Amino acid sequence: MMSRWKSLALVTLLLGATGPAGVLADAATHRQAVEKLFELTAMQQKIDESVDSVLALQLGQSPDLQAHQDVVREFLERHIGWNSLRDALTDMYLQEFSEQEVNEMNAFYSSPTGQKVIERLPVLVQVRNQLASKRLQENIGELRYEIEGRTKKQAEPSPQ
Repeated sequence: MMSRWKSLALVTLLLGATGPAGVLADAATHRQAVEKLFELTAMQQKIDESVDSVLALQLGQSPDLQAHQDVVREFLERHIGWNSLRDALTDMYLQEFSEQEVNEMNAFYSSPTGQKVIERLPVLVQVRNQLASKRLQENIGELRYEIEGRTKKQAEPSPQ
């Protein structure tokens, strides 16, 4: 009877070791991996720059806000700043990527090539956006022509 109790205690101990405590440890290391990814990719800096860009855009579009720049900045920080978004972004990455995937991303972004991607990607995105904008401007007449054609066609009485 005593050996049966010892076996039950051993099974309980083993199950407990792989149960919630093991899950918590995995969750903690997963979270640490995501935090490292954010550090490697300068996520906080990028969000801070984004806040600065939105502020500049708002002040450019509404010059009367210039007198209230500090209030607008505080508002933006409160709603889209790093401290506001960090937990939500962390949760998004935890849900979207396994710990192994995050560790693989960390390995890449720790490499010279990964660091080059982090450094150059914003410039490449900006150039791509400029290219797209230029092409749209160059070809906007084509769109107008197509819309005018459709409008004329719709205005014509339909044969009955």
